Amino acid sequence: MRSVRAALHKVDEERLVRLVAKGDRAAFEELYRRTAPWLAVRLRRRCADEQIVAEVMQETYLAVWRAAGAFAGAAVGGTAVGWLWTIAARRLVDAFRRRAHHAEPPPAAAVPGAAPAAEEEALAATVGGEVGDALRCLAPELRQVLQAMVLDGLSVRETSVLLGLPEGTVKTRARRARIAMRRALA
Repeated sequence: MRSVRAALHKVDEERLVRLVAKGDRAAFEELYRRTAPWLAVRLRRRCADEQIVAEVMQETYLAVWRAAGAFAGAAVGGTAVGWLWTIAARRLVDAFRRRAHHAEPPPAAAVPGAAPAAEEEALAATVGGEVGDALRCLAPELRQVLQAMVLDGLSVRETSVLLGLPEGTVKTRARRARIAMRRALA
């Protein structure tokens, strides 16, 4: 068993996902060992509720186990870590939606008005001060792209996949967001 783990320790994440697709439990355990701490930190940046983070982690790795065969990887310019983060980010948004759907607002909050989206709440908890204010003033479509690329560290291609946008649109929105941020912070 040690020799299998030692051999897997030298394998990159993309190969681990390919092995997971074939039902290799040891590869799954190694992938989890490598990525779970990093993934938990990133999720906690967007959500302070440990229960939601734990649920999202569980749902993410269950999805990885079930869908590893669908991972396209380098063939489409993606990475295993980017694929994993895309799954986790979508699961987090789903968790926010479930929580919002099941939550009953207090009677005083029943006043008509626009409630902040889950992403807005996560952004407010992550970035404060002048930068946070400038980010919140961006148009939502620009903020989404900037958040994915800067806060989450995704590439243009990974952001494109995550948001379901063409790469050119992602690049344009990222440029517009950066210009708007520079103006707001000047």
